[in-house]
Amino acid sequence: MRFLLIGISLILFSACQQKKEEEHTGSAQTGTTPVESAEATSDQQVENHSAVTKGKIEAIREIPVYSRIAEQIVMFAIEGTGQEIRKGQVVARLSDAALQEKILHSRAKLEKAEFQYQAILMGQGYKHDHLDAAPDKIKQLARINSGYNEALAELHELQHTLSYYTITAPISGYVSQISNTLYGAAKPGEPLFYIVDIEHLKVSFDVLENELAKYENGASLSVSTLTFPSEHHTAIVSAIDPVIGANGMAHIEATLKPHPHLLPGMTAFITIATP
Repeated sequence: MRFLLIGISLILFSACQQKKEEEHTGSAQTGTTPVESAEATSDQQVENHSAVTKGKIEAIREIPVYSRIAEQIVMFAIEGTGQEIRKGQVVARLSDAALQEKILHSRAKLEKAEFQYQAILMGQGYKHDHLDAAPDKIKQLARINSGYNEALAELHELQHTLSYYTITAPISGYVSQISNTLYGAAKPGEPLFYIVDIEHLKVSFDVLENELAKYENGASLSVSTLTFPSEHHTAIVSAIDPVIGANGMAHIEATLKPHPHLLPGMTAFITIATP
């Protein structure tokens, strides 16, 4: 019985030792796997972060809308910034009351000069119904002496000036920097407002000096936005700042094809397009 008890005790002790070794081995294996996975994920995130550059979509130009004459604004179609405007759309009208009065006087002056022209020709023996029979040189001298040419040129000039009283949009885009309003005084050389050209866009961004070699003039880039992350647009590098900034960054600009989902001010994510 004594030997039997000793044998059973030895067997139980051996089993307990084997179980502890297996648990220790399994715990070590379980702890190793997540560490390696975390390190691999971290390396992948660093690689992806370095491949994407953040930038801004900007308008290449903003066009000022001017008035050619000094006059009061009697119609102003601009309601606020961000308003969409189409090329050729009437955006403002100026008061033309004074000009219309000048046009009436000019027409009366022209009628008087025309009467004088006919009187000169009839004084030279040409009948009223056959004034066209006079030689061209005689008719030309009659127009000059009667003041007909001068009156006609004045009327044409006033009628042409009348077109300045209707102001139209020179391009399509969005309104910005409004500096006048309805019944305000339009002045030559002072813009009424600006139009942001949405047909010509660019994306601007900065890269580290050691990454500058990846970007060359004419290089193709892929651009996505924070608003529409699944959409990718093509941009072509158009300008590289030749001076490296104090922070070791180089400024790059790339032209974008217009798209309804691309607007100035949007946050953009730029990657080098793969062939």
